[in-house]
Amino acid sequence: MGTILTLDAALTWRQTQAATGRTVVLTNGHFDLLHVGHARYLQAARALGDALIVGLNSDASTRARKPGRPIVPQDERAELLAALGCVDAVVIFDDVTANALVTALRPDIYAKGGDWSRADGPRPPEAAIVAGYGGRVVYLPFIPERSTTALIEKIADLGSRNAE
Repeated sequence: MGTILTLDAALTWRQTQAATGRTVVLTNGHFDLLHVGHARYLQAARALGDALIVGLNSDASTRARKPGRPIVPQDERAELLAALGCVDAVVIFDDVTANALVTALRPDIYAKGGDWSRADGPRPPEAAIVAGYGGRVVYLPFIPERSTTALIEKIADLGSRNAE
């Protein structure tokens, strides 16, 4: 079971990992309405190294990026993530991007979902930071039809059908 850390504690954790030669993988996201796509993604991220730390967008940063969200509060999302066997640590961050988190933690590998690797799509803003210190960005396969947005739409549809 993983641990929920403050940024200061995460920095100490990261230094301990580096001192013992462990490869640290960092990923980040909102992880609102945790689902099988999240679980598969996090397991794949963990398989890239020796330890996985998850940067979790706070409620404030989630609201800034996704109007009307989160559905699940940050403390509960963090607890759910930390309970997963593949997650070693969770750190909540308030910024809209993970730039400051990546700069502070300097993961060996920064993992992002395949939706960030489309030829016509955007690249994560943190990728340049990782490349700047010699880390590696890995894009994991996108799992279609497994998203929080799809779950919300399904729930809304079921709710409207039941109301009729």
